[in-house]
Amino acid sequence: MAQRKSRTDRRIDLIEAARRAIIRHGVDGVQLSHVAEEAGLTSGAVLYHYPDLSELLVEAQHAGMERFYEQRLRQLATVTDPVAKLVMTIRSGLPTGPLDPDVRLLNELGGAAGRNRVYGVLLTSLYDRQVSMYQSILDTGAALGVFRLSGDSLTLARNLVALEDAYGYRITARHPLIGPAEAAELILSYARTATGNDLVH
Repeated sequence: MAQRKSRTDRRIDLIEAARRAIIRHGVDGVQLSHVAEEAGLTSGAVLYHYPDLSELLVEAQHAGMERFYEQRLRQLATVTDPVAKLVMTIRSGLPTGPLDPDVRLLNELGGAAGRNRVYGVLLTSLYDRQVSMYQSILDTGAALGVFRLSGDSLTLARNLVALEDAYGYRITARHPLIGPAEAAELILSYARTATGNDLVH
């Protein structure tokens, strides 16, 4: 006899279903029935766990963002070399390909941010945290004498995140000459100039 899922597991399943529904129907077009269909449940079952659909959608979007900050921080905690940290951070901030679901979700969010204050706040918070992540790596490298920064670390960090976003969009838009490897190299080219380091790792 199959074991019944816990309330926590069911909520996790619904968050994943909501992410798929947002990607399929757009953040403005997704409806309760779409989430229910993706989850293989009735609309009533979805409402039992999430009486407010907007709360579920926000949780789904936050879960999609975790990869670009929380997961990267966990990876960085295993490395001490600033060069390795910077290269790892650049490579982990890009889509795996045009169909990368987390990045497609962020693209949907970006399109709706001007119309929905909550989505705008979520994206701004993610951007600011990513900037602080890069800035910390740059400051540490400079303090250790590994980097010779071409400008202040905040400006350089903001530019690195902006390049991630720009090239990430090119990848999901299926640019014929820019895939994940090419985008990483383009960002690394800027980072080499910004840090005065060859960033060989």
